[in-house]
Amino acid sequence: MSLSKQKYTELIDSIGSTLQRARENAVKAVNRELVKANWEIGQYIVEYEQDGKEKAEYGSALLTSLAKDLKIKYGKGFSKSSIYLCRQFYIKYPIFQTVSGKLSWSHFAELLTVSDDLARSFYEQQSIKENWGAREMKRQIDSALFQRLALSKDKKGVLALAEKGQEIATSKDIIKDPYVFEFLELPMDTIVQERALEKKLIDNLQQFLLELGKGFSFVKQQFKITLDNEHNFIDLVFYHRILKCFVLIDLKTRKVKHQDIGQMNLYLNYFREEENTEGDNEPIGIIIAADKHEYTVKYATGGLTTKIFVSKYQLYLPDQKQLEEKVKEIIER
Repeated sequence: MSLSKQKYTELIDSIGSTLQRARENAVKAVNRELVKANWEIGQYIVEYEQDGKEKAEYGSALLTSLAKDLKIKYGKGFSKSSIYLCRQFYIKYPIFQTVSGKLSWSHFAELLTVSDDLARSFYEQQSIKENWGAREMKRQIDSALFQRLALSKDKKGVLALAEKGQEIATSKDIIKDPYVFEFLELPMDTIVQERALEKKLIDNLQQFLLELGKGFSFVKQQFKITLDNEHNFIDLVFYHRILKCFVLIDLKTRKVKHQDIGQMNLYLNYFREEENTEGDNEPIGIIIAADKHEYTVKYATGGLTTKIFVSKYQLYLPDQKQLEEKVKEIIER
């Protein structure tokens, strides 16, 4: 490439970078202004109520009147539900300085559908930490991520989860039970083979990584291990950037058996000896099965020096009410 051609290419790239940056900043500025405007609208409504002693529950006469009159005067965008959201936004975030500038109005509109304050705080913190888009955050809310993580913690751990989001320090911190694979869009009564499930997960790797959580990097599918002239294949191998270790995942579309745990123990010992390099920590094994018996898992993993976890998976969203009740029991102990 001639010098003049190279310089022209650099000029095009520079202009393109500037335009892209300007567009991104413009979107952020619009979002910030929209968040602020909706907060102020909520403030005006609440202050009007306090003066007039009228509480504007959803569907009240005040919200109906506002929606009608604002629509006539300022055009579309003023439904009862949108005005109600503005009101709730101010009630839940009465000090505007506490409203994160990293989240859009779409984020807050979704967060306001979460009635539990602890859960809402968790999803807010986690969205900021992991840079979730509004759609990603909605999926995590729908899959009851907070409750699934909270069930493995004590009261202090649940409160810390709500305040700071998920902090990954040990192998236990990356485990969910159950894992939810609703993004595969398989019918509840479908009979799926292990290889077919594995293929579906790889075909939907971006969503699968989101379900696994922060820090996972995909390494290989069907990782081959040969011992004593016998070939074994690990379904999925990941590397966890935060824990600095390999994570081996074995899929079982049936109830987990003690032989499965023994097999995973073999895989982990092999990885520790043959695949780990300087700086790598002990590998972790996760068996994700259709079902499990707690005592089978307890006795099969007892005494093992390797880190093996067994979780169930679901092809549909969990019952949030039941999970919320279980978390409530932990908080009230």
